[in-house]
Amino acid sequence: MNEATEDVRARLLKAWEGEIVAGAVYELIARRLADREAEILRRMSEAESGHRRRLEQRMQELQIPVPDAASVRLPLWLRLQARIAPVDRLLAAREAAEDDEVDDLYKRSTGDADTDRLLREIRKDERSHSLALEDIRDGGTGSRGRGSVADDGPPIAVPGARARLDMILGREKWHRTGGGWISGAIYGANDGLAAVFGIVAGVSGATGGSSSVLTAGLAGAIASALSMATGAFLAERSEAEVAAANIERERQEIVEHPEEEKEELSLFYQLKGIDEQTADELAERMARHPDAMLQVLVAEEFGTRGTDSNPAQASLAAGVSTALGAIVPVIPFMITTGTAAIVAAAVVSLIAHFLVGAAKSLVTLRTWWAAGLEMTLAGVVVGGATYLVGLALPT
Repeated sequence: MNEATEDVRARLLKAWEGEIVAGAVYELIARRLADREAEILRRMSEAESGHRRRLEQRMQELQIPVPDAASVRLPLWLRLQARIAPVDRLLAAREAAEDDEVDDLYKRSTGDADTDRLLREIRKDERSHSLALEDIRDGGTGSRGRGSVADDGPPIAVPGARARLDMILGREKWHRTGGGWISGAIYGANDGLAAVFGIVAGVSGATGGSSSVLTAGLAGAIASALSMATGAFLAERSEAEVAAANIERERQEIVEHPEEEKEELSLFYQLKGIDEQTADELAERMARHPDAMLQVLVAEEFGTRGTDSNPAQASLAAGVSTALGAIVPVIPFMITTGTAAIVAAAVVSLIAHFLVGAAKSLVTLRTWWAAGLEMTLAGVVVGGATYLVGLALPT
């Protein structure tokens, strides 16, 4: 029985843990996607499990103790990011992670021929995963990586279908996409906190922390919250109007360019693995029912059958989050005035800056401490600058 060197042991254990984490992240992202993309990610998650089993087999051959898979847990922050962050950013991050794994774990020789052969085989799959993620992120269905994800899956998409479909969709430049209310709430808290902290610092510098700071801070908090709430409402309503306009435009496309729309629908079917002749026949039959054809095209092109826009929800989330962020610097002046209030306001505001910055990393996918420190530094700059301006202003 062979014995593993320290490098072999470390590489196998790191690869084993990476496969578990990747599979779990794919599964979390899949829950947020439409059926066609979700199926690809779930197949990739299953492939990661297959890699893990092969790594475990090699570890057993080398007498390396295999840890309990349950001992590998997704960090809480990564789990939250997988549930909240924009999907395109998550896919881009996973694509980069797959590439990093290939470079870090699978390219370098371990000095053990059998282990190197196993890692080379897994490397091919990891590279195909990266290509599949890139395809999904670009609006495809993961067909570029389909063959290596699972051998018993549906047929590979008809070659050239993606390029031909891109040409058609390239002419239809009116497509739009939107974001979620959670990211809006985070950025609302960010804006409210930064703006009112600047007001409080400036007025404190000008008045020495008098009761005027409370008046100015509350006025700024209310104004910021109302501004963000109305802005979010109008933006979300505009999003709904754009979505409705897109659907109406698609209806017009079916009337004005029926042959092109039939080809577009056929290409969507081909991307699912249906042969060209059958796809053309299905599109021809669907074209006899324009309303049904519209629903299919809308679902395929926009990932939805309509719009789930909710202006009231977006407005409430933005307004409340902005108000919560904006009220933080004002709280100390509700209790006292003078230097004590100024110092307290600075301390609680900078702590809040760090927390809001860390929360932003759920959307931006940066490390939470780096995002928090960056936001804190921005608060120091804003507060310090406005306080100095206040000192220079006549009272």
